[in-house]
Amino acid sequence: MRFAFIAKHRNIWPVAWLCDALDISRSGLRAWLNRSPSAHARHDDVLATAIDRSFKSSDRTYGARRVWHDVLAEGFSCGLHRVERIMREHGLRARPRRRGLPKDVGVRAAASDNLLDRAFEASAPNQKWVADFTYIWTAEGWLYVTAVVDLFSRRVVGWAMKAEMTAQLVADALIMAVWRRGKTDSLLHHSDQGSQYTSERFQGLMADHGITCSMSRSGNVWDNAAMESFFSSQKTERTARKVYRMRDDARADVFDYIERFYNRRRRHSTLGYLSPVEFEQRAKLA
Repeated sequence: MRFAFIAKHRNIWPVAWLCDALDISRSGLRAWLNRSPSAHARHDDVLATAIDRSFKSSDRTYGARRVWHDVLAEGFSCGLHRVERIMREHGLRARPRRRGLPKDVGVRAAASDNLLDRAFEASAPNQKWVADFTYIWTAEGWLYVTAVVDLFSRRVVGWAMKAEMTAQLVADALIMAVWRRGKTDSLLHHSDQGSQYTSERFQGLMADHGITCSMSRSGNVWDNAAMESFFSSQKTERTARKVYRMRDDARADVFDYIERFYNRRRRHSTLGYLSPVEFEQRAKLA
């Protein structure tokens, strides 16, 4: 550790001072500097490259555990603690989470019962969908983003973005999900009690497609925790740290996050660190 400290700081302070302060001979330092790196150190260097590649490809959002699974997928053999150490030594630190979402102040109609009852797992696709919307600030004003997630694979199957928070916004996301996944015999759709979801327009759309409605209890965010988790990840990993000049800039970034990164590449802890698309592909082969 003392040799490494001197090697790192020898361009700042004279080597003689550092050797005297740390009680190290200069000949010993020269021998340490000229010594060939060990096999362990060489492997660390190779791992560091793979770790850096994984961390940057996640837009600097992956922590050690997700990076570790990326490294293992590339064929490397190492432990989680080793990845944690190398990330710490190279200053690779995931962005911290941010909390807090704006409130829906629309007029709410009659709400449905909480049929999902926090059972955030499904044994097959198109059994349980969860939905919600969030706000993204731009220089032009708010952009409202809504999404529908299939609980089987945590895949975003429908989404929509508009400058206005209306029933049509959430209806567009549901229409995309139905178009992508096809009509199902038994499907539960869960959301909060927002005015958009309780509207006659949205309720009529679900009835037309034979979808059963479930809603969170009033003021209880944990009843839709899986959806809250998705938007928290989206904000933490992409939108919260950016300033958008135009709504179109935000739209393009959200599209890129959902379709390029989250669905296809982001490793999800509840899926054994597979991406939603990869999880669905493996399920079809099983």
